[in-house]
Amino acid sequence: MVKKVSVRELVEATHLQVFAGEDQLDKRYITVSDVSRPGLELIGYFDYYPHERVQIFGLTEISYLQKKMTHQERQMVLNRMCESDTPALLVSRQLDIPREMFAAAQKAHIPVLGSPLMTTRLSSVLTEYLESRLAQRRSLHGVLVDIYGLGVLITGDSGIGKSETALELVKRGHRLIADDRVDIYQQNEHTIVGEAPMILQHLLEIRGIGIIDVMSLFGAGAVREKSEISLIVHLVNWSPAQSFDRLGTNEATQQLFDVDVPKITIPVKVGRDLATIIEVAAMNFRAKSMGFDATKTFEANLTKLIAQNENDNQ
Repeated sequence: MVKKVSVRELVEATHLQVFAGEDQLDKRYITVSDVSRPGLELIGYFDYYPHERVQIFGLTEISYLQKKMTHQERQMVLNRMCESDTPALLVSRQLDIPREMFAAAQKAHIPVLGSPLMTTRLSSVLTEYLESRLAQRRSLHGVLVDIYGLGVLITGDSGIGKSETALELVKRGHRLIADDRVDIYQQNEHTIVGEAPMILQHLLEIRGIGIIDVMSLFGAGAVREKSEISLIVHLVNWSPAQSFDRLGTNEATQQLFDVDVPKITIPVKVGRDLATIIEVAAMNFRAKSMGFDATKTFEANLTKLIAQNENDNQ
């Protein structure tokens, strides 16, 4: 099934103005995240015209239409641009819209929209919104929490304590994004974003208590709509037969779509304060990303000590 976004959804999400075609907003759909700024099309070259995209007209395009083209040329070009699957014509910077654009759009039943934003900024806003809506999505079992600005995805078997740990983290001032089910999508080549399904937003399930509304109990500052997933913390039941990383030298990752996300495995055992451990894991991950690696410091000190002992024995 092809994902699509109605023009009305785009208008409401990005605060666009509707100058014509109000009755077409629910009938026109966008299926690609890219937008188009017509260039060669204005001089009549349509061989590779991306007609399925939202067409954005900025200062350059409007100026060329008004100053360099005749009335007949504007009619011809704009009529050609208004194809059956063209979602909308959008003019930035609150520029005056040529009457030929209104006529061509009305003939093809295409909405004419406007925005006060600069053209480059407008393109960025539209692309970001459409990428998030049209991106391929996947659901993961886990809990996503914002810890010191890092999106930490806590995974593990059912009943291992993910939600209880998330509750303790929220009590410490961190923010819940999603509990039990996390919807993820790839925003770009390096970023995976996670959010809660609409039906589960702000909710947390605690065995023995039931479902609680985190925003109602702890305030709006205790929740967040979505976050980049920077780190995966996988919880496993402790077993003496299983070895765990003690020095932090194993740099494991888990692939989500096309992105390798750093992953650490934490053993769960009675008496371990998981909230504190995960909190420290997030701080340590941030320190490493800033170039402060305690493991490398330890290895350097160990190498120095070995060399010093060898010199003393000579």
